Amino acid sequence: MTDRYHTLTVVLEQDTRTDDVDALIAAIGQMRGVLKVSGVVSDTGTHMAQVRAKHDLREKLRDLLA
Repeated sequence: MTDRYHTLTVVLEQDTRTDDVDALIAAIGQMRGVLKVSGVVSDTGTHMAQVRAKHDLREKLRDLLA
């Protein structure tokens, strides 16, 4: 039996301006089988999570090299 997907998530490499991502959203929306495409606006919580993740990785790398 083959698995069936109901959702795909696309993660952008970096926060991107609305006018720069509009074409990407439109292109994905035109693909066969796509019912809806929506974006998630970056906020301070997102920024905080990214900073903490980078800090944790730096700490782990420093501990590994020490």
